[in-house]
Amino acid sequence: MQHQVPQFIDIEDKIFGPLTAKQFFYVLGGAALIFLMYIYFQLWLVILLGAPVAAFAGALAFLKINGQPFIKVLGSALNFASSSRLYLWRKIPLEARRQESAAAAKGGLPLTGPRLTQSKLQDLSWSLDIQEKIKR
Repeated sequence: MQHQVPQFIDIEDKIFGPLTAKQFFYVLGGAALIFLMYIYFQLWLVILLGAPVAAFAGALAFLKINGQPFIKVLGSALNFASSSRLYLWRKIPLEARRQESAAAAKGGLPLTGPRLTQSKLQDLSWSLDIQEKIKR
C-alpha cells in the first residue's frame, strides 16, 4: 500500500488569488483602518496617517527578514525590548590579564572555567556505565 508523502509543507496555500489567508487579512485590516480614517478625518490627515498604516500592513503581509515573517521578527524585537537584562562588567587591570594569558599558555588553569579532574571523569564514566547496564 503506497501513500503520497506531502511535500512543501512549509509553504502556505494561496486562498485569495495570489495571497495566502494571513496576507489577505493583514491587507484587509490595513485597508479597513484606512477606510475608517477616510470616513472620520479630512483627506490630508488620512494621507498623513494612512501611509504608515499601509506600510505596516504591507510589511506584515509581504516582508520577510532573513527568511522569517515580519510578524515573527516584530514579536522577537518586542520581547527583547521588554525583557529585563543585567549587564555586568568588571574591569581587570591589563597586567592581570597578561598574567592570566601567560599562565594559560604555559598549561595552567584555563580562562574559560573549571577543569575536569581525573576523579570527576571516572565518576561520570562509572555512572554512565551503570545507567547503560540498567537499561539493558
